[in-house]
Amino acid sequence: MTTKQISVFLENRPGSLAEFCRVLEKHNVDMRAMCVADAMDFGILRIIVDDTFATITMLKDEGYICQITKVLTVEIDDRPGALVGILNLLGDAQVNLEYTYAFLSRQEGKAYIILKVADNAKAGEALKKAGIRVICQDEMEKLFGD
Repeated sequence: MTTKQISVFLENRPGSLAEFCRVLEKHNVDMRAMCVADAMDFGILRIIVDDTFATITMLKDEGYICQITKVLTVEIDDRPGALVGILNLLGDAQVNLEYTYAFLSRQEGKAYIILKVADNAKAGEALKKAGIRVICQDEMEKLFGD
């Protein structure tokens, strides 16, 4: 029921993200979703890619500090207020949301969000019980099919 996200530590300086993206391009990695958070001296880049294991292995070989984190990917209606329902469900289930970001797909009328929560199983159950579609890693390819 979870999706694997790669978190990468990048130096907080001009061109750092471009260099990283060139490494992905060089190794033909297809980035599906991306979020960047900054701190003083470094940034945390969170990405969903087409092949998590191969990508994290390659990144470590290229000298990047990175790790895999399990997150939830949730399908919601692409309309104003749809996220509020998800957030209310998590709050009612007493699940803390640590961060979230969205990504695009080719599904018209649908939006997709990544949720990093304190308890994936508890959050997933609450969402599924409410009829919310939680996307697993294997289903991601269907969202991005060529």
